[in-house]
Amino acid sequence: MDLHTFAPSEVGDLLKDYLAECQKAGIFSIRVVHGKGTGVLKKRVWAALAKNALVDRFHEAPPEAGGWGATIVEIKKVSPDIRHT
Repeated sequence: MDLHTFAPSEVGDLLKDYLAECQKAGIFSIRVVHGKGTGVLKKRVWAALAKNALVDRFHEAPPEAGGWGATIVEIKKVSPDIRHT
């Protein structure tokens, strides 16, 4: 997910919706690109991820995947019988 074109105020809702859709689709690892810039967007992303119940863990991307300009997010897996919404 590339957040370059979004305002920091939009990040929370975007991530919430995107993470829910990923979990429903069986996608449990994603990369969120927030860019390096001033760090404002990264702070918003990390704050939103820390509060999201669907997130198992998250960390800065390795250098080959964007380094400190991106975040790797591991989404909690759900059992197949729960995913039927």
